[in-house]
Amino acid sequence: MSYNNDIHSPNEMVVDTDEYVGGPDSEKEPIAIINPDNLDNEVEQLQDLPLATDYEAMKDVIFPPLLEEPRILEDVHHTWTVESWRSMSKKEHGPVFEAGGYPWRILLFPHGNNVDQCSIYLEHGFEPTQIPENWSCCVQFALVLWNPNDPKLYTHHCAHHRFTKEESDWGFTRFLELRKMFNVPWESGNRPLCENETANITAYVRIVEDETGVLWHNFNNYDSKKETGYVGLRNQGATCYLNSLLQSLYFTNAFRKAIYEIPTQEEESMSNSAYTLQRLFYQLQTSETAVGTNELTKSFGWETRHIFEQQDVQELSRKLMERMEEKMKGTPAEHVLPQMFSGKIKTYISCINVDYESSRIEDFWDIQLNVSGNKNLLESFQDYVQVEKMDGENQYFAGDEFKLQDANKGVIFQSFPNVLHLQLKRFEYDIQRDTMMKINDRYEFPEHFDASPYLSEDADRSESWEYQLHGVLVHSGDLNAGHYYAFLKPEKDGWFYKYDDDKVTKATMREVLEENFGGEYKTSPNAYLRAPMQKKTPVLRQNSAYMLVYIRKTRLDNILCPVTKDDIPMHLRTRFEEETALREAKRKEKEEQHLYIGVKVITEQSFQKHGGTDLTSFEPDQAETEAAPRSYRVLRQSAMEELVATIAKDIDEDPRKIRLWIMVNRQNKTIRPDQPIMDLRPTVEETFQRAAAHRDQSLRVWAEVAEETTPEGEAIWPTYQSQLNGVVVKNDLILLFLKHFDVEEQSLNGIGHVYISKEKKVEELVPIIMKKMGWGDKLPSDEKISLWEEIKPTMIEALKAKQSLKAAELQDGDIICFQKTTERKSDKNILEKHLGLGDKDKQTPEQPVKKSDRFDDAREYYDFLHNKKTVKFHAHPTRCNAEKYQPFELVLNSKITYDMLSERVADRIGVPATHIRFWTVNSATGNPKTTVKRGVNQSLQLILNPSGYNQLSTSQRTDAFYFEVLDMSLAELDTKKSIKITWLSEGITKEDQYDLLVAKNGNIEDLIQVLVKKAGIPEEAEGGRIRVYETSSHKFYRELPRDYPVISMNDYTNVYAERVPEEEANEEEANNFIQVFHFQNEPNRVHGIPFKFLLIESETFAETKKRLEKRTGFKGKSFEKIKFAVVKRSHFSKPQYLQDDDVLWDIATNDDDFLGLDHVDRTRTLRNGVGDLFLR
Repeated sequence: MSYNNDIHSPNEMVVDTDEYVGGPDSEKEPIAIINPDNLDNEVEQLQDLPLATDYEAMKDVIFPPLLEEPRILEDVHHTWTVESWRSMSKKEHGPVFEAGGYPWRILLFPHGNNVDQCSIYLEHGFEPTQIPENWSCCVQFALVLWNPNDPKLYTHHCAHHRFTKEESDWGFTRFLELRKMFNVPWESGNRPLCENETANITAYVRIVEDETGVLWHNFNNYDSKKETGYVGLRNQGATCYLNSLLQSLYFTNAFRKAIYEIPTQEEESMSNSAYTLQRLFYQLQTSETAVGTNELTKSFGWETRHIFEQQDVQELSRKLMERMEEKMKGTPAEHVLPQMFSGKIKTYISCINVDYESSRIEDFWDIQLNVSGNKNLLESFQDYVQVEKMDGENQYFAGDEFKLQDANKGVIFQSFPNVLHLQLKRFEYDIQRDTMMKINDRYEFPEHFDASPYLSEDADRSESWEYQLHGVLVHSGDLNAGHYYAFLKPEKDGWFYKYDDDKVTKATMREVLEENFGGEYKTSPNAYLRAPMQKKTPVLRQNSAYMLVYIRKTRLDNILCPVTKDDIPMHLRTRFEEETALREAKRKEKEEQHLYIGVKVITEQSFQKHGGTDLTSFEPDQAETEAAPRSYRVLRQSAMEELVATIAKDIDEDPRKIRLWIMVNRQNKTIRPDQPIMDLRPTVEETFQRAAAHRDQSLRVWAEVAEETTPEGEAIWPTYQSQLNGVVVKNDLILLFLKHFDVEEQSLNGIGHVYISKEKKVEELVPIIMKKMGWGDKLPSDEKISLWEEIKPTMIEALKAKQSLKAAELQDGDIICFQKTTERKSDKNILEKHLGLGDKDKQTPEQPVKKSDRFDDAREYYDFLHNKKTVKFHAHPTRCNAEKYQPFELVLNSKITYDMLSERVADRIGVPATHIRFWTVNSATGNPKTTVKRGVNQSLQLILNPSGYNQLSTSQRTDAFYFEVLDMSLAELDTKKSIKITWLSEGITKEDQYDLLVAKNGNIEDLIQVLVKKAGIPEEAEGGRIRVYETSSHKFYRELPRDYPVISMNDYTNVYAERVPEEEANEEEANNFIQVFHFQNEPNRVHGIPFKFLLIESETFAETKKRLEKRTGFKGKSFEKIKFAVVKRSHFSKPQYLQDDDVLWDIATNDDDFLGLDHVDRTRTLRNGVGDLFLR
């Protein structure tokens, strides 16, 4: 016989995804399958086990206690006698029986469900069409297979499950091996379990109450809002601790109302933590789904690394309260938080024999209670207010009048807040392990408690000090890895709910209290039946309460007051309604996106405002400018005629006067009009399919407006005219666009378009241009008009005056750029170029970089446009006066050199160009990265992007610099060596870093002189000799002699300087010193500042420690926690720890022996980038 006496939950069962093959058509049906091999179903030999026919006694054996302890609604057992076992089909159903008002039956695979074991399940007995909607039933069940001729012979398995429409069956795929069932005596009996191919299967079905509606729920498609009325908070990474605290504060309704009362309408900024907290609370109150906390953490000033660190919840709570209290100053809510969360505590020393007391009363916002050594909350409070007697050698000095007196010392509460936050000290420092540890001891806390016993005698007791539990914040896991969630009671007489990040569920009082006390799990009542070797070690709970929230009973109605939509500030509601409407519009737009297409239209007006190459820019960053093309979102199936009507209405023109030209991508990567759309009957989609595809999948067109019309208002088009028979006629006119480069204004703008015969000469464009520009019929004798073709941004070619447009290979959509030039301002070379020296068969030569930003030639300006770059400049945060030099931007040619860049910046900030040094910007942190080395021919592009033109740098910003204003010129600076040095003024406990500039031909003596001046410390003659030494990987590397050249110093070591201790002043023997380093637990886990230390012959280590305390600067407990060891290079991993009577001189006998200081690395978190918790 076998039995299963262990508790198993669905999470502990291995669900096999195999499906059985049933029926001749091999149709597969899904079955919930459990593997009992993983259910700890050991075969145990026990005396006095009941017979299989003793159904009541069997329940005690087969049903283990359930962890959740749900109320039992009904117990039912049903036996099915199975005959002719080997002759049965693959799948059989037992008779239907009733339990809990629902039909049930046994599902049997006599030959196994794709395994060599019989498979038995329990399933509901509803017909497929008769299963109630949203039906569920929680069942603990056991299946017993037994010999009807000998009820002592049986085996069983037990499980529990939430049966639903989707999960209609549950049970055991490997119930029992087939080879053990037949013709083999079962265990201690002399008969097989299945005798004469007959056996009984008894199903024990225990219907339990699903009090919360989520007992054994799989949470597939679970809707927190629908089931509970509340929503959770999404976890950003490791912010579950934050989520618990925020939910606790949110359901402190009076706090929520107070937050809503903070005036934020004038500062609706995502950097305002009060505003983002209001937004978060509003969303928790109105959202249908879980809410994110990204806005709030960004307003705290947290970066990604802060989000993925588990912070101290008590510290976070205090800082959040402080920040909100600051925001409430001067508002109606100014005193709300102190009245709600702050109490008063008195610290006193009271003399026993004389009338003298010293005391002070302080405010407190939470209470930290010891868990270790206390069984429950009441004991912790008693421990907190216990009185310490000061007598004997510890008497208290009560002033000159009473002298030394016996006294009582302690603390007592004057008042408690309406909302009491209790921090349970679950994490404490373990001196043996030298680390923080979680305390999992059992610690009970009540649903109600009376705080009056802990109040002083003169406290106000006119009102009850009884408190009711409102919240339990829980940590599950250990110190290094864990999860946080909370149990909160939103309503005075309502349920507790579990807030586990984005999931909210109803909770029982057992879940709130018992399951969060910590300590060991309860032992099964039947554990005594186990054999001694099979008894299991008690298991400690990993989940335990670390913070409790109690509300004073007499103030419950005030604290849990209703918060309605009317309590939310109007500006917040309006803002959110607008955002909701915008999100809905975007959602709808996304849903309908496949029905629409984007159309981008270039008009004459946008072309005239465009100051760059081509007819316009289709880049997104230009979308809001006047030069940007007009954008439309139109139905794909609408006719082109409708699109024309829309455009006409938008630009206030007659639709008949508008003709659209398709824009095409040319091989040289420009986008130009190609031909007009003559037939407006096709749909926009059909027109788009015929046009060239663009990156943004939009239809791009140029809207031409007719300059001439018939008396009836019909447009007269110069070319591409439709005949009555539908034939389109194209004459020899070509469409050209004109651009003007204005030398005086230093601008390039579109002028318009012209139609001209291909047979005309280039010079015949001049009268047309002069007329459009209003320059009259003739230019002054010293002025000329120069013409170029803008082939592409990097190819601007001069046109020959006497050449025909056809010979110049001009076509529809080409761009002609022109400018006025004067002979007085042009040398012979420029004039020759203007007269048409350029040849379209020869590419335009590389344009020289001008030293100024003024251009006399359009080609120079085009070159500038192609290479221009907007660069941001910020003063260096530590090397420059950031208040004096405000950030600014310059538009620069990326081909300019370092010296030109210096000149541009110098002109802007008003300093000599020779005294500016630039720093690149780290792309990840935004901090200064490295200095920019001055190069004579190095371009701005190469400085910003060392990886090259075609690759983006991943380590530095390509659009920004920090600048530093130097005290000397860069040329002089090049004669100096920059040395970063750390000055140690108090042993090794105080570090001051300095950046020194020392002449490259100088030595350590010179370095010391520069340090003395920079640090403002006494000269050596007054303060004592200074030594300089280098370290590497937290090990002492070498001491640098005074005449050592600074140019030879290693750039990859750390440099320290310190006063030579008095005890070493006259010591010259190098072998009288030992190198000292710091480590934590293992010598390879090094940290801290190493140093050299003088050895004294015959000195005990007790005396040596006194000198070490003075040498290091460590004092008190910090020094007491240090363990000292000699670490020999030959046995580096095995430090030899020292005792007080050891003599270091005798133990450290080799030159390469180290003295190791074993202590906690207090700087580790700072080095890892984790500093003190902060809120911006």
